Amino acid sequence: MDQRTTARGGTQLRHAVVEGLLRHGLTVGPEDSPASLRERLNAFYVQDVRRLKARLRSGEITRRDYAGQVQALSEAYPLLGLPPELWVE
Repeated sequence: MDQRTTARGGTQLRHAVVEGLLRHGLTVGPEDSPASLRERLNAFYVQDVRRLKARLRSGEITRRDYAGQVQALSEAYPLLGLPPELWVE
């Protein structure tokens, strides 16, 4: 893969950002902007949080383990802590 990927408006995304998006199954198209990509990534994160809460409610995981699971989930989405304007070179 190239070091950079072009998004809408000729924006060049950082290689680490593209790699982070790919880890979650998100690919960058010419119609995407850093903001739209962040929204899509956030939607994946919200789905994962809802699944985790459902596992808690069903008793699959204990309340005691829930905090650690939430932390691990948060760490799996480090791009969400970075403003979209820093996703570009």
